[in-house]
Amino acid sequence: MREECGYGSGSILLSFLLGGLVGAGFALLLAPQSGRETRQKIKDLSDDVKEKAMGYVGEVKEKVTTGIDKGKDLYEEKKSIITTAIEAGKEAYTKEKEKLSQEPNA
Repeated sequence: MREECGYGSGSILLSFLLGGLVGAGFALLLAPQSGRETRQKIKDLSDDVKEKAMGYVGEVKEKVTTGIDKGKDLYEEKKSIITTAIEAGKEAYTKEKEKLSQEPNA
């Protein structure tokens, strides 16, 4: 897939899904049957599309939420590491400063 151009696998899959649905809609409209049957098929198709779209939205929402949670965890972990490193640096600086202030000036 061409992730670097902005075409992820999800957008390609959605494009195929929408294309198939549009094709199915045209097939229903052009099929030789009564108006009542055609309307019922269109209604059934739209209900099916709505269910699939809601399922897809739910999956995407779950993946985004999981990604955000992982990002927050990573941020907290790195923040803790950096804070510890800064404190260790401050402590080392203070010790070295005290050590140098106690040495006689040569």
